Amino acid sequence: MATAFLTNQDDVLMMKKAGSKLFQFEFWGGIGGHLEYEELNNPMLASYREIEEETGFKRKEINNFKLKYILIENNDGEIRQQYVYFGETKHRNFAPSDEGELYWIPRNEITSLHTSKIINYTWIHYLEHPFIKDIVVGTTTRNKEQYSQIQWSIMKETVAF
Repeated sequence: MATAFLTNQDDVLMMKKAGSKLFQFEFWGGIGGHLEYEELNNPMLASYREIEEETGFKRKEINNFKLKYILIENNDGEIRQQYVYFGETKHRNFAPSDEGELYWIPRNEITSLHTSKIINYTWIHYLEHPFIKDIVVGTTTRNKEQYSQIQWSIMKETVAF
């Protein structure tokens, strides 16, 4: 999957969904979705496509668009990988979406929204470490009490020899 969080000043464009194929309750998320076959080696293209489909924002209207997180989780034996991008919009005007309702939410209120645990953990990390320039990898785990956790590590360039 590719997910994008677009900011404008101190607000973040978030999507509220009434439900999905998997969940029958209201939840919040970023802009994004599944990668198409031809996008598998370039998730940034998938993210730009999803942004335009869901918000109407064109690539040229987004500044500083960067991959910040790669999230990995095991969901009933299926390994899921999510690329999370952050970018800044030049304006606040979005087109209505068939996917859900779009709202500009103050950055400091994001973690109080009903999001998936992995997205909530990502936002907590992002707010606590706003100046990290490297890509951060997060993998979900469970502690002894079976509560979900996430382990973070900074991705660095490989030195093979």
